[in-house]
Amino acid sequence: MDIRDFFFKYRSYTPIPIGIMIVYFARPEIIYVCIGSGLLLIGETIRIWSVSYAGGETRTRNVGAKKLCSSGPYAFVRNPLYVGNMFMYVGIVFIAGAANILLMVATTLAFFTVQYSLIIALEEEKLEELFGRKYQIYKKNVPAVFPRAFRWEGADNQSAKGIIKNLRTEKRTIQNVMFILLLIILRTQIFF
Repeated sequence: MDIRDFFFKYRSYTPIPIGIMIVYFARPEIIYVCIGSGLLLIGETIRIWSVSYAGGETRTRNVGAKKLCSSGPYAFVRNPLYVGNMFMYVGIVFIAGAANILLMVATTLAFFTVQYSLIIALEEEKLEELFGRKYQIYKKNVPAVFPRAFRWEGADNQSAKGIIKNLRTEKRTIQNVMFILLLIILRTQIFF
């Protein structure tokens, strides 16, 4: 099995060791909780905006897409869901706190940089196979993870779907965030 396939198929489970590390070393401080809450909110907002354009296809275990989504956040960055995830994970690290918060942030960012680099390489290979020249033009004009300053005008004109449908799609992400926050609270309030 290609290591990229492994990280793609199990992307919901590969962060578990990082989550355990975050909970184990948790030492919340009010300033970090405030910073982390802001980052978490930014990340989930990016995810909800992204899902409103890409839909539930982002939850599959198969690499590919029925159509190329290049509107909404996808007109600024090719992988807005992963950008949102990075904000969320770093937000959780800040909320949890740690004796060496910068080391925790660096470790978390390093893990997800490696994971998402592998996943993005796999996805882009498949998207280029599916959409050919159209994807190559999109890839040339829209960066992978650091957003453009202005919307790419070559984007399609797809509209966003309703907020209720998006929240249903995001239910599992929100549940996972609540679960890890609960573990942080339990760790620091009961087992400290």
